[in-house]
Amino acid sequence: MEQFQPQITIDQMERVSSIVSSIKNYYSSKMVGQERLGLSLLVSMIANGHILLESVPGLAKTTAAKVVTESVNGEFSRIQCTPDLLPSDIVGTQTFNMSNNTFETKIGPVFANFVLLDEINRSSAKTQSAMLEAMQERSVSIGGKTYKLPDIFVVVATQNPIEQEGTYELSEAQLDRFLIKEVITYPTADQEVEILNRIERDVFTSVNPVATIEDVVFLQDICKKVYLAPSIKNYIVSIVQASREVNKHISPELASYVAMGASTRAAIAFMEVAKAVAMIEGRAYVVPDDVKALRYEVLRHRIMLNFAAIADGVKEESIIDAIIGAVQTP
Repeated sequence: MEQFQPQITIDQMERVSSIVSSIKNYYSSKMVGQERLGLSLLVSMIANGHILLESVPGLAKTTAAKVVTESVNGEFSRIQCTPDLLPSDIVGTQTFNMSNNTFETKIGPVFANFVLLDEINRSSAKTQSAMLEAMQERSVSIGGKTYKLPDIFVVVATQNPIEQEGTYELSEAQLDRFLIKEVITYPTADQEVEILNRIERDVFTSVNPVATIEDVVFLQDICKKVYLAPSIKNYIVSIVQASREVNKHISPELASYVAMGASTRAAIAFMEVAKAVAMIEGRAYVVPDDVKALRYEVLRHRIMLNFAAIADGVKEESIIDAIIGAVQTP
């Protein structure tokens, strides 16, 4: 590991540790299991990036997003996506006030710190494109005027991979805008019993923020100062490059399933996620394990597989593991 001059003081790291610990404890008090989801949401918040959640209904995706928002006393809005949802329903619109003969701007629910887009793949391509601008530019256009979104702006989008009727598949361009994609699985039997016990005790209704939006801004500022050595940068780039040149790095059988590798956004995402993970672990510098920690979440929606992979039941995770295994760790 190269020598570096720390830009983060011990006092700052202690404050980081206190804030992160408080948020994680609050999440655990409200959620049963789903630790990986909690980590992904925390990383997204610290990196100020967007997250895509995929699972069948009823696995607490909405609850998890609300819990993280509550923990920092942020503003939360939920948008239920349907085929007839219009862009103006999300970003806002102009209405004519007949009393004074002027147009008034009504901002939409996208103006919040955490925006839950429930079943995003049920909204039309036109509506998805409106969110694409908001996610990428962090601003929206209403009546020819640009409105800036909050500094802390995280889109938590969900989609159900089972139902296909009345859905519009997200384009590769929009998928790439998500910092990470988390796939949620069913809880264990013991966890499901604990969920019933907590509902019976009504522990989900109380809201007790343990941090503030100012604390989140502090975490984001510190995250930018986390040291990333040149060797780790080269490691990240090597992984992304290998995803585009799979024939040179993994077995011909697995390589034949890959239609398209990851874009440069994947390298940026790896850097931002690795810094956030390092900070959560209490370090002011990134190690290779921080890059690997959320490798599935960073790459699973950026590596496109062909129809042969679907037919043979090959998952993105298998390709990702092969790529990570082929790239030398610094």
